[in-house]
Amino acid sequence: MTETYTIAGGDMRFAALAEALSADGKIVRALFPCRVPDCRAEIYMNADGIPPADYLILPVPVTTDGENLNAPSLSEPFLLERLAPLVKRKGCVLGGKMNDKICRIFEEREVYTADYLEREELTVMNALATAEGAVMTALQNQDRMLFGQKILIIGMGRIAKALIRNLSGFGADITAAARKPHDLAWAKIWGCKGLDISELHGTAGEYTLIFNTVPSLVIDEYLLKKLGKDVLIIDLASLPGGTDFSSAERLGIRTVHALGLPGKTAPVTSGYIIADTIRNIVSERRSLFE
Repeated sequence: MTETYTIAGGDMRFAALAEALSADGKIVRALFPCRVPDCRAEIYMNADGIPPADYLILPVPVTTDGENLNAPSLSEPFLLERLAPLVKRKGCVLGGKMNDKICRIFEEREVYTADYLEREELTVMNALATAEGAVMTALQNQDRMLFGQKILIIGMGRIAKALIRNLSGFGADITAAARKPHDLAWAKIWGCKGLDISELHGTAGEYTLIFNTVPSLVIDEYLLKKLGKDVLIIDLASLPGGTDFSSAERLGIRTVHALGLPGKTAPVTSGYIIADTIRNIVSERRSLFE
């Protein structure tokens, strides 16, 4: 029997996701899509009467206000509780940034819930998409080449490593700042300079472009005062970010809080990445019952 999928809300990534799953031969229903996908998916702008699906796929994040579905195409809010009838009893709900409150909505239906953002394969590919989007953001907001530019990357996680890879291709002069000795060792392995974050104040004025990937306040007012006036800070950390944005504005330092770059700069590829991850989750879950 053909599996059924309902994709509720979301941005352009989820239209691409509908196309990918439809190409697999699945029965796909798109509820509140941001655009009509170019595939056989059934389109619904009203949740009434939609038959329950084997799999309900929710956006990333599932909600932006804690109460309603993240559905940019809607002019009126849609409560998360209204999602429960959209999935079969003992079915499966997959979403990005799922929390206990969201999961409890489906408990009575004995539904399996999973957060696809916690999957390593998606996290790694999202990091690459974020890094590409960050480079695009830099090019759009500066009037200089990346070649030879002194660039600081704060943090040494997945996104930072992808950034080093991309920026090295432009011939940038890259320094990676981190706290842990093993991260500084990785910076050297990846072909850039390593700097302990505690030493940033002594070199801060050298950089004309700074990428922050650390989700805690790192670029505070004290550090901001050490920066040159022509610096651009691109903060890639999730809310509230790692930059004192109000102090930066007061000091006349340009900042961009670049959130959700995969969905903005590469929505089709990002949708396919989510599709691959969902295929893996479904395959693993199916194997448990064979």
